[in-house]
Amino acid sequence: MMNVPLIKCHGSSNDFIILDEKHLNTRIDDKKRALIAELLCNRTLSIGADGILYISESASAHAKMRVFNSDGSEASMCGNGLRCAARYISERDQLAKFDVETMKAILTVEKVESIYEDIPTYAVEISPILFNLDALPLNLPQEKLLNQTMQEWHPDLEFSALAVPNPHLITNVTSDVLNSPLQQNLAEQFNAKNDWFTDGVNVSFVVPLGRNEIFVRTFERGVGFTNACGTAMSSSSLIRVLLGESEADIPIDVYNDGGRVKCVIHKNGDRFDHIDLIGNATFTDYYELVGKDDDLSTLKVSLVKTTDEESIYQRMAQAAKEHIISLEPNLLSPSQC
Repeated sequence: MMNVPLIKCHGSSNDFIILDEKHLNTRIDDKKRALIAELLCNRTLSIGADGILYISESASAHAKMRVFNSDGSEASMCGNGLRCAARYISERDQLAKFDVETMKAILTVEKVESIYEDIPTYAVEISPILFNLDALPLNLPQEKLLNQTMQEWHPDLEFSALAVPNPHLITNVTSDVLNSPLQQNLAEQFNAKNDWFTDGVNVSFVVPLGRNEIFVRTFERGVGFTNACGTAMSSSSLIRVLLGESEADIPIDVYNDGGRVKCVIHKNGDRFDHIDLIGNATFTDYYELVGKDDDLSTLKVSLVKTTDEESIYQRMAQAAKEHIISLEPNLLSPSQC
């Protein structure tokens, strides 16, 4: 029988379920990981989440994190998820700073000063940073796409593409464009069968708020619109620095539909080395998963307890919304205010 504790958590309201594989009686394969993700992330029939964070042992780092989206696909990285995984591992093993193995890189994570009141806050490394289009992949007859108009996509917007290592497409827009159907139309086109992004792509629209302040909304590959995407916010901050609109080594306040984070772009000579993504790791609920290991149809989830952490986070989110409205009154829809 399977009897596994689960944690419902979120980073910037990008929500996840943590499953520590050490609690499993037997090893599971990727097919079963995908099926469990589809089952538990269903918001109508189960707990509901954007994805599952599978925590396991690593031969090359302190621990390993794998991210399976709600549709069963695996993401190469997730910055918001890594903050939540970092908190779980930090508290489990009583460590403040350590390395976590992800699909394509070993990344440093660290418990840091709270971003707001007593919110548990973690800084996680976002790397590698890859601008070559083969890394996304993006099928264009050029090596890079940086602040360039693509007439086939839109006559006026300038697009940038990079992988960190998740693939991202980023463009600066006005609040009117942000609230139009354009982002969803482009994102759905690029994540269906198309001539450019053969593996799909995360699409972010960015509204500049100030020298070191931006608002980011992302349509995530394999998920759709989420309250926030950690690697997208990191990538969007990097593009701002690359274009000379923000500074390296200075925290950039990144606002999103779920709250806010800080991003610090680290540059080593002419090369962008890595990004620090700093934000909350909020645990909202503890669950128990019970059922037969060899028959997923028997799995049942029961709520064990709910925490009071969300109330503190919502105070920060409300303060973030009020700040956004003071700068861009038409950016948020009435339902978000």
